Amino acid sequence: MTPPTLTTARLILRPHRLEDFEVYAATFASPRAGYVVDTPSRRNAWYSFAADVAGWLLQGHGQWAIDLHDGTHVGQTGISRPDHFPEAEIGWLLHDGHEGHGYATEAAEAARDWARDRVPSLVSYITPGNDRSIAVARRLGATHDPDAPLPDGETADDTVVYRHWGSA
Repeated sequence: MTPPTLTTARLILRPHRLEDFEVYAATFASPRAGYVVDTPSRRNAWYSFAADVAGWLLQGHGQWAIDLHDGTHVGQTGISRPDHFPEAEIGWLLHDGHEGHGYATEAAEAARDWARDRVPSLVSYITPGNDRSIAVARRLGATHDPDAPLPDGETADDTVVYRHWGSA
């Protein structure tokens, strides 16, 4: 499946391009990668980037690159369900310097709305203490679901679940 392009008031959600990888890898090399991957490395960044893109082909949903209308690339959002996730997840990631403008919420809202009739349940898996992501989930209307199943190998110390709709 070719990812659709979504447009919001300030943003364009588009399919990733190879040139997006450099800033993605830089984000994975930064301290903020701790919210996304256990072992930050360029290699793990590549595997994650490739999986984000491949989701579209394999599952009919995946990640979008987030650009401002002027073409500035600011992050990504989308729907994923790798093999170890019990449910589809909506996630977001902004690259350094682009936080605090509401881009994550605006982009994730468009992704969430696109997914509404495409996945039976939708959650956000968030690292405890990642208050910014918890705030985005709440702004999207998600509620904390302490009884939700966790990704394989994770505990409540690793992950909190915010539910957008449905159940596992």
